[in-house]
Amino acid sequence: MSDTVAAPSQAAPRAAVVATALELFAAQGFDQTSVEQIAQAAGVSRSTFFRQFGGKDDVVFADHEVQLDRLREFLAKPHEDPWAAVCEASVLVYTHFVADPELARRRYAVVRGVPALRDREIVTVFRYERLFDEYLRASLPGLDPLDAVGFAALVTAIHNHVLRKLLRGTKKVPVSILRAALDDARRRFGVLPEGAEAGGDEVVVAVFPRAMPTAEVARRLREQLDT
Repeated sequence: MSDTVAAPSQAAPRAAVVATALELFAAQGFDQTSVEQIAQAAGVSRSTFFRQFGGKDDVVFADHEVQLDRLREFLAKPHEDPWAAVCEASVLVYTHFVADPELARRRYAVVRGVPALRDREIVTVFRYERLFDEYLRASLPGLDPLDAVGFAALVTAIHNHVLRKLLRGTKKVPVSILRAALDDARRRFGVLPEGAEAGGDEVVVAVFPRAMPTAEVARRLREQLDT
């Protein structure tokens, strides 16, 4: 066991155990670190560790389990705009990880180095996507399933793209970056309310003769929009 890991108190909360485990995984390697070493360093018994997490791989994804439960509670509440609620759920998760970027980066490094953990991460990401998909279908009766799964997949992909920018870099990536990208996703689906766009895009109306070639219509529109 690395002697650089400080042991929390005996009543260490789950978050402290997770942090200790990730520090050990980063220092010694995932396969080389035992549950006994994690429990000792975190100041908890082996049985307490298994009761809280179940296994080494479970401790790596413990935050995701907490966040998924948190999102289920959030989405179970009344929301005036289901599309916005899905985006806000994404922001809630991102806000959690951006609060401690170094811990998030350590987890990312551990997962990236262990194929079995990478496989589980793919499954975990899909759980977020499925949660959003099911919520939209339940909240918007009659919604085309393709629209539900498409929006859920787009929000999840945007979230992961922005999160990876944070995890792979050394600088902060503010929540505003994610919000702007999610607003663009709603705009693409036509579900962003008027006036919600930053800067308020203008509406352009153009009239052309029916016989005008499509290429010329596109050229004239591009010319006008670029001015």
